[in-house]
Amino acid sequence: MRDEKAMRPKARLPAGFRDRDATDIAAETRMLGAIAKVYDAYGFDALQTPAFEYTDALGKFLPDLDRPNAGVFSLQDDDEQWLSLRYDLTAPLARYVAQNFQDLPKPFRRYQIGTVWRNEKPGPGRFREFTQCDADIVGSASPAADAELLMMFADALEAVGLKRGDYVIKINSRKLLDGVLEAAHVDNTKRGTVLRAIDKLDRLGAAGVRALLGQGRKDESGDFTKGADLAASAIDRILSFTAARAGTNAATLDNLAAAVGSSARGQEGVAELRE
Repeated sequence: MRDEKAMRPKARLPAGFRDRDATDIAAETRMLGAIAKVYDAYGFDALQTPAFEYTDALGKFLPDLDRPNAGVFSLQDDDEQWLSLRYDLTAPLARYVAQNFQDLPKPFRRYQIGTVWRNEKPGPGRFREFTQCDADIVGSASPAADAELLMMFADALEAVGLKRGDYVIKINSRKLLDGVLEAAHVDNTKRGTVLRAIDKLDRLGAAGVRALLGQGRKDESGDFTKGADLAASAIDRILSFTAARAGTNAATLDNLAAAVGSSARGQEGVAELRE
């Protein structure tokens, strides 16, 4: 009997996860229903994908392909295949489109609302399990598709109770990212590390991103994150890109044009944003 008591597990919540009561669930149900109604009104089709994907299908979305549990929660099945809980809803969409491309309408307009998981150290206000609301148009290169998504995003925010002036929508172009990385001579082996560093700008500030673009950064707990080890000139160019915002849209676009330099893809992105 004494041994059984010693083996009894302690009731504790895993770090980065949370319990939700009936009030929280009801509020989330109302909010997600309002968002889905907006997506439906714009003519997007709902899609559900499994919580698990084959780990290799996540590809570039993984922080480290050699460590399947770095950034994602992974396990091996009976066939010794690595499976991972989805990190976001973009990788499952890419897999779904690749599998069903011949049968899908072009362009393919889909939305998905679902839980995603991140195997990361949780910080204040951040969780390792949370809900994403995704909407994408696959198969259109027109800037009009992006403009439509921004309109839908604004309508979704207002459908859950926000008003004009309560929110700011920041737009960017993947072509700009490609352009500035090309102008900074960032090779493919460092691309993911650089993009993840840029993504932390709001949380870490320019100094933190500079460290991650360089040799690396030690956080408050003493954990060290290895950096991209870029040259100083490349770091300066990338940070000039992140600081391109000016008092007017025209001035911001001029700063972006300077950041992407002579990259044809980057200049194409600037032109599309001007349009």
